[in-house]
Amino acid sequence: MNTRAIETQDSLRRDIDLAVSRGDASLALTLLGKFWREYPGPATASYLLASFEELRPVWNPRVFRLIVLRSFTVEPVISLLQASAAVNGIDLRVEIGGFNAYAQELLDPHSSIYETAPDGVVLAVQTRDVVPQLWSEFADLSPAAIAQTVEEVLRSYRGWIETFRSRSRAHLIVHTLEIPEMPSQGILDAQVREGQCESIRSINRGLLQIAQETEGVYVLDYDALVARFGRGVWHDEGKWLSVRLPITAHCLVHLAHEWLRYICPLAGKSCKVLVVDLDNTLWGGVAGEDGFEGIQIGPDYPGAAYQAVQRAMLDLYHRGVVLAVCSKNNPAEAMEILARHPGMLLKPQQFAALRINWNDKARNLREIAAELNVGVEALAFLDDNPVERQWVRSQVPEVSVIELPKDPMDYARALREACVFETLKLSAEDRERGKYYEEQRQRQDLKRSSSSLEDFYSSLQMEAEIGEVKPETIARIGQLTQKTNQFNLTTRRYTEQQIKAMSLDPTCRLYALRARDRFGDNGLVGLAITRQRRDEVEIDTFLMSCRVIGRTLETALLAVIADDAHNAGARRLSGWFVPTPKNAPAREFYSRHGFTRTGENKQGSRWDLDLEHRTIQSPPWIRVRICIKEAIS
Repeated sequence: MNTRAIETQDSLRRDIDLAVSRGDASLALTLLGKFWREYPGPATASYLLASFEELRPVWNPRVFRLIVLRSFTVEPVISLLQASAAVNGIDLRVEIGGFNAYAQELLDPHSSIYETAPDGVVLAVQTRDVVPQLWSEFADLSPAAIAQTVEEVLRSYRGWIETFRSRSRAHLIVHTLEIPEMPSQGILDAQVREGQCESIRSINRGLLQIAQETEGVYVLDYDALVARFGRGVWHDEGKWLSVRLPITAHCLVHLAHEWLRYICPLAGKSCKVLVVDLDNTLWGGVAGEDGFEGIQIGPDYPGAAYQAVQRAMLDLYHRGVVLAVCSKNNPAEAMEILARHPGMLLKPQQFAALRINWNDKARNLREIAAELNVGVEALAFLDDNPVERQWVRSQVPEVSVIELPKDPMDYARALREACVFETLKLSAEDRERGKYYEEQRQRQDLKRSSSSLEDFYSSLQMEAEIGEVKPETIARIGQLTQKTNQFNLTTRRYTEQQIKAMSLDPTCRLYALRARDRFGDNGLVGLAITRQRRDEVEIDTFLMSCRVIGRTLETALLAVIADDAHNAGARRLSGWFVPTPKNAPAREFYSRHGFTRTGENKQGSRWDLDLEHRTIQSPPWIRVRICIKEAIS
């Protein structure tokens, strides 16, 4: 590192230290993120973690407990992982399993993975450790022995995973096995069906199948990770032989980042909306100066860089990420490019919100969040201008600002590597989210033309289908509990495994609400979980997607719950409201429906409804269809 770089780094550290000493969490977190992006490594990680510890009284991260089961040394990766997690708003608590003791820990009912109840477990095992026959002894094996070895390894994995799932509700992330850099049979390996590489790949396909058959189990393609950075540069044979660390020092941060790509969605740290600038971000050049013909966007250089960004955005759109525009431009010129330029892959209707004006971008982002009915923390911001990025970080620190490299050819890669868009399950609602927001614009137009709210509700022709949780909807239900913040009475987060367990509990009832209206199907947008104790039914969870807040669907769902509780012999329906910085829209829910406040503690307030004297009526403008079994008796 040259003298100027050292001076820049020291200056940044002084700014961080000053912000931390003042307790200025917003500025400190912004600067710590910048420091980590520019100087990732062990020394930076130690400094960051110490700084975050000082900020703890004013820092409110999401806690995530992780256990790493391994067959190799992973200790140097952990501080890098924790620092990267902290920058992303996650307080990561990590425990490392015994060296090469992964099988015992998975099978022992008294191991720490079962007694400490972590949120997630990583199973990081090398090919050479779990199946040495296929790694170093492959040439000695007959085709029959190879097939038997593959079968035995998959049988072991299935046993470990099934045992784990029967004892733990934690998420499990399983590394695939890597193929060797140089197969033992040379180029012949690619010419035969039962070659060394293909045999290992068949194990990986089997791992994927096991994961798909087991809730809460996910595959991390470790072999693809190694290949991405180069097998030759990934491995350090000297360190492997001396300290059982097979990874070169500069690749450790890549493993940490790959783990973080799984931890972020599991910890609920993901963004729903990508807000993008236009000039020199979505296309090359400035619309107001270069004009329609002069901007750069197309299959050839340099326009190809911007088409690659749009292709990455389209991929996110099809994964359920909502797109929006926030750009300083003349609206007419920008919209002409969006609508008519032949190089554009994205079309105006694929953007759920547009802010094309000369206003402050921080203000525009807040307006976009309000229009889309999401919190500002659900937004990610993409802008080529470092000044605008820094302004947004300082003014709206809840927004995830994606750092872009200097070369536009690398923009698409930076966008694809952003952890905030990772997802481990894709529901039908995710695939259709862009269409939902397009339909929502039509609803807003109808609302503006209606003479009253009642007329608006009636003209929507709403239908609500209230049914039980099914195997095919568990992923979406879990997603709702993890991501719904605004209309969420208790903000309790549940995994798919916990949802499934509650659906089998005879004292619990889960209500899944699907909504549709004249403009289209909103999908599965509501959830309630109740528990019956003698003559009382308590509402454990009650939430509605931001897409349908304010359409009285919550009243329709509550009416069904109250009727069920009364039919089951309950005399009282109760629930808690636990306030958070984000769920103000749900604050008056119980009082508006006739509940009485009967208790209070540090977490929130308890509300009761006397079912013997009070009823709740479903709104007359909603057609309710109930598809659940008889009430719990």
